[in-house]
Amino acid sequence: MDKRMKPLALVVVACVVGWLAFQTIQPPRLDPKAVSRAVEARGDLAGDEQNTIDIFRNTAPSVVYITSIAVRRNLFSLNVYEIPQGTGSGFIWDKQGRIVTNYHVISDASRLEVTLADHSSWKAVLVGAAPDRDLAVLQISAPADKLKPIAIGESKNLQVGQKVFAIGNPFGLDQTLTTGVVSALGREITAATGRTIHDVIQTDAAINPGNSGGPLLDSAGRLIGVNTAIYSPSGASSGIGFAVPVGEVNRVTPQIISKGKLIRPGLGITLANRRLTEELGIEGVMVLKVQPGSTAEKAGLRGTTQVREGLVLGDVILAVNGKPIRDYDNLRDELERSEVGESVTLTLMRDASTVEVKVPLEAMN
Repeated sequence: MDKRMKPLALVVVACVVGWLAFQTIQPPRLDPKAVSRAVEARGDLAGDEQNTIDIFRNTAPSVVYITSIAVRRNLFSLNVYEIPQGTGSGFIWDKQGRIVTNYHVISDASRLEVTLADHSSWKAVLVGAAPDRDLAVLQISAPADKLKPIAIGESKNLQVGQKVFAIGNPFGLDQTLTTGVVSALGREITAATGRTIHDVIQTDAAINPGNSGGPLLDSAGRLIGVNTAIYSPSGASSGIGFAVPVGEVNRVTPQIISKGKLIRPGLGITLANRRLTEELGIEGVMVLKVQPGSTAEKAGLRGTTQVREGLVLGDVILAVNGKPIRDYDNLRDELERSEVGESVTLTLMRDASTVEVKVPLEAMN
C-alpha cells in the first residue's frame, strides 16, 4: 500500500469502529405508547386436527394413571413405610370398575392406586393376570358415573400406514397424547416370563416409560392395542413402540375377570424333555405320557412305554394345523391360537409313519 494511503485507511477503520461502538452502547429507544398487536383470525381447524381433538376429548376420561407402591422396612427402626415404586397407564374396561393394564406395571407392587381423569384416586386390587400376555386386570370401587369404558375396536384388519393415537402417562405426565402410524404388523416381543407374544403391533407414536398399559387407538377412537414395550437403547422413545393387539386383549380379559387367570388350552399329555429328544435325534416333541381320560387318550395318542427290550417311543408331534413344531414353547404357542373345546389337527410321527389325528382341546390348570 502507498505510504500516503495508510493514514487515510487508519482513519476509515477508526470511524467504522467508532460507529459500531456507538450503535452498541446507545440506549434502547422506548415507546410509551406501545400496545399489544392485533390477533389475526385463524379460521376453522383442519379436519384431521379436529378429529385428533375429538379422539382425545372422548377417550381421555377412559384412561387412568396407575401408581405402584412398595412396602419397605427400615433396618434400624424396623418401622414399615411405603414408597412409590413406579407408574404406568391403564384404561377402564367396564362400569364395574375393572381396569386393564400391563402385568409388568403392577407385578412387584405391595399396593396399587388408580387415578382417574378427574384426578380422584382409588385403591385398586388385583383381579388376576396373564403374565405370558403381559396383561392384568385391577378393580376399583369408584361409582359407575365416574367410569367411562373405552370403545373396543379390532386388530385383525389393521393396515400398515393407518393413523394411531396413544394416550398415557409418560414420565408421570398424565393424560399425554401422541400420534403416529402403524409401522408394522405381526411383530414378536418377549413377556416378563420369557414367553413370546405374537402378532404385536409396531408403531412410531411416541411411547415412553409410564405409557405401558395405556391404549393405542385408531382414527375412530377405538382401542386397537395395549402399549407394552419400546425398543430403545436410551430407555426413551426412539420411534419403535409395541402394543398387544386388541383381539388378544378381548380374548384374555374376560377369562381373567371370570377365572382370575388365562385358561390354557391343552391336550392332556406330558412331553419328553428337549435333551432326550435331541439325544435321540428326534425333530418335533415326543409324547412321554398320555393322561387317563384326556382328549389325547380318547383321540388315540400314544405315550412312551418301557418294555423288556427297552423303550417304545411315543408319538412325535411334528405339526399343529400344518404349522411345524420345534419345541414345547412352540407347541404351546400354536395350541393357544385356538380356544378350549376347539379341535386341532396334529401331524404325528408314529412307527416310522406320518399320521394325522384330530384332537379337541381341553382346559389346563
